[in-house]
Amino acid sequence: MTPAIKLAPSILSADFGRLRQELDMLAKGGVDYVHMDIMDGHFVNNITFGMPMVSDLRQHSNLTFDAHLMISNPLKYVDNFIEAGADIITFHHGTCENPAVLAQHIRAAGRRSSMALRPHEPIDNILPHLNNLDMVLVMSVDPGFGGQPLQPIALEKAKALRDHCNSQNIPMDIQMDGGINLSNIRTVLDHGVNVIVIGSAIFDAPDPLAAIKKFRDIFDK
Repeated sequence: MTPAIKLAPSILSADFGRLRQELDMLAKGGVDYVHMDIMDGHFVNNITFGMPMVSDLRQHSNLTFDAHLMISNPLKYVDNFIEAGADIITFHHGTCENPAVLAQHIRAAGRRSSMALRPHEPIDNILPHLNNLDMVLVMSVDPGFGGQPLQPIALEKAKALRDHCNSQNIPMDIQMDGGINLSNIRTVLDHGVNVIVIGSAIFDAPDPLAAIKKFRDIFDK
């Protein structure tokens, strides 16, 4: 069984000079989450933004903030992101000594816990931790930069993960991030993904609200 489909536009592709207006546009479009790619220049070779921006945006939005921590030592910073207003916190398996401790800490703070899987990582990294997670993020590009094409290997990992969760009666959101657009969204959904992160296909569209509606229309089919 696949949970309800949710749309999570990634503000990494937004105009950073107009982020408040971009948030207003997303709210008008009725999106489910705002995906925030937090990069530290260490775990990945890029730097984006941190807790102060999350906190500032929180003051202007009631949308669900989905923080993807592409950072080293997330346990050191997780409370700061919780205090800044993140509702969902995703971390990477190899960035902490004990993923279960971090996942449980996030849940104890009343937030949703998520773990990310890079395209070429085995799903075996995730399976022992499913009972402490609310979501798994299957990366369909190598983390660090937006605008990359979707790697098909991620689709098979998402399908294997969905099949495993169904076989064990584990309710789980499976998120995918990277290279998703109108031409491949149906394939992504057919592989058991239900939380869809979309960046340039929305923010670079001539009419972002119309783009959101086109994705929604596909979701409803």
